[in-house]
Amino acid sequence: MRVTEQHDRARTAPGARAHAGRRRTAVRVVALALAGAGLIGVSAPTAGALGTGPTEVVTGVAGGGGPRPGGVDARALNEALAGVVGIGGASSSLARVTEYGRTVWKGTAGVGDFSTGAEPSADGRFRIASVTKTFVATVVLQLVGEGRFGLDDSVESLLPGAVPGGGSVTVRQLLNHTSGLFDYTEDPSVGLDHETWLREGRWRSWTPRQLLAVANSHPPYSAPGTAWHYANTNYLLAGMIVERVTGHDWRREVERRIVDRLGLTGTSMPVHSTGIRGPHAHTYLDLPGGPVDVTEMEPSEMDAAGVGISTTADLAAFLRALLTGRLLPAPLLTEMLTVAPESGGAQYGLGIARLTTPCGEIWGNNGSTGRGHNSAVYGTPDGHRLIAVSTNGYRATGQGWPTSQKLLATAFCGRRPTTGAPAAPTG
Repeated sequence: MRVTEQHDRARTAPGARAHAGRRRTAVRVVALALAGAGLIGVSAPTAGALGTGPTEVVTGVAGGGGPRPGGVDARALNEALAGVVGIGGASSSLARVTEYGRTVWKGTAGVGDFSTGAEPSADGRFRIASVTKTFVATVVLQLVGEGRFGLDDSVESLLPGAVPGGGSVTVRQLLNHTSGLFDYTEDPSVGLDHETWLREGRWRSWTPRQLLAVANSHPPYSAPGTAWHYANTNYLLAGMIVERVTGHDWRREVERRIVDRLGLTGTSMPVHSTGIRGPHAHTYLDLPGGPVDVTEMEPSEMDAAGVGISTTADLAAFLRALLTGRLLPAPLLTEMLTVAPESGGAQYGLGIARLTTPCGEIWGNNGSTGRGHNSAVYGTPDGHRLIAVSTNGYRATGQGWPTSQKLLATAFCGRRPTTGAPAAPTG
């Protein structure tokens, strides 16, 4: 879906609001890794209770036995993905592993639609939440590379009067969350509990200026550059800077500079479209009265902090292009991958984070709408091996993080690709 199509779908209920990958502390970001992108604190429906068929893992590529030469252990990946549902508590999950741009394994687990018992599609679309930030940060850095502004230019110089004290807040601090600015999703008018959100917030439409006003009604967490605090407000402002500098909505720039350039046919940045086009698994909240389908929602609350929709194939292709230098020149990619010292365990760079696995470090991002839609994409620093995941959280079991750790370790600690192997088309 392109920006020109953003109003093509009429709302079917009074207004929609989601939570753009809200993470409260550096510790939480680390703890969430893939899980905070959605594999943590959720649980799967049981077939008997919901009237669906048994949970099943479907492998579209590299099915069957053990490790394939130069590839991955498909059986172990199937088991790890099944654990995200059966042990970790998701209603459904899908994942893809690529090597040198070629899909070597993809799989699904769980139930994609409670009403029909249908399996999720391994190629389906999903809300990517805060993974949107990596797209936005890439565009900002491209503009820096074009000499439109500098990473250490102030917000005040680019958006006069946008935030109190904006003369002391830099673009870099927005991208690495050291601005100290209040996160608007932590305001009670935005950060609603599930039942209140269903009654009052799900279909509410927001403008960036309205969300910024919410943030500005609170004092900052800290002086700029002195501490790290994850805040969606930072990327709200980054999107506004892109528009101010280019004269185009940030979505159009993401589409032109990344989506169209890479041929990402399943990726869109909708503004007010409440649904997800094409095949997709449904997302549910587990409430006292039973499961509630929240697949559709008004996404404007997330804006540049997390409004995107994509597929595992597109996310893997995007991150590979980013890490291999197709989207940014080497000096700017180095800036992006420079971890802010203030971020501590979160290991956050500019719209991207570093995680450590038993087999070495990986780079990427994860996101959660706070309403069950979760995603993650991570890759080796050279971009040779990547995993992209979508998980629809459901019931809390306390095993979300352990199961997501196992999925990550299985993806990156299997047989590694040989250095220098030729790149191949995605998927």
